[in-house]
Parts: sequence; C-alpha cells; structure tokens
Amino acid sequence: MPKSRLETVNRAARKKLAGSFVAVVVLENGRQIRAKLHQLSVSGGVLNPAKPLDEGIRVKLVFHIGSSSMRVASKMLFPMWATQGCLQPFSFDELDAEERRRLENELQALT
Repeated sequence: MPKSRLETVNRAARKKLAGSFVAVVVLENGRQIRAKLHQLSVSGGVLNPAKPLDEGIRVKLVFHIGSSSMRVASKMLFPMWATQGCLQPFSFDELDAEERRRLENELQALT
C-alpha cells in the first residue's frame, strides 16, 4: 500500500515554549508588534499576539533564544482562536543554513 502524503513529509520537530520567549514582529511599514512565542521549529512556529495579523503578510521576526539572536523573514499564516487568545502560525521564508543550524542547536538545548 503506498504511503500517504502526510507519512512521507518529514515535519520539523517543534518545541512548545508556552510564551516563555518574546518575539518582535516587524511589519513592512516598520511598525513593531510584540508577541509571545508559543511553539518554534526550524520551519516556523506559532505566536501568541494580542491581536491577529493578516494571513499572508510578510514580516521580519526578531527573537532571542539561548545565546542566539534571530532576525528572519517570515510569512504569517491563518490565525486561530484558543483558550489563551489568538494563536498565529508563521513559516520562515529565508532561513539560511547557518541560521538553521544555530536554531536547531538552540532548540535541542531547551529541556
């Protein structure tokens, strides 16, 4: 029996951060919005902003994790409502090999 598409896709390991890290979302007009990082992986993650952002907008996501500072072009995905408010998934647009390696190392170091 052939594998389904979901079985063949290797999904990046996600770390649940439960808002213990803060990110700054920099919009194209330069406006900055603070949001808590709810989940994070090398492909993207989930933010917990005070208000949802429009799906599909391009932003710079700035955050510190461990000893690394990250500033990565990202795309906002469709927001969801949960018991803790709005959860907004995002995907990284431009994460080069060095940034990906640093992020993988920092995520692995979290317990």
